[in-house]
Amino acid sequence: MAYRSRGIGLIGLIYILIGLYVAWVHDYITPALLKDVAKALLAVLLWFLVLLGVDLRLGG
Repeated sequence: MAYRSRGIGLIGLIYILIGLYVAWVHDYITPALLKDVAKALLAVLLWFLVLLGVDLRLGG
């Protein structure tokens, strides 16, 4: 009986890392984009703080 894991595995991880590198080199991923993604992730993960009156705006 063959066992197969559910994770992406080493090959999948290498594929994603190479894709990220290529996207960075060709300016599809920029520091501004990374900042926007970080802000969006914080907003999604910390939404309850907004309800408590915390200002989550990061500079800019």
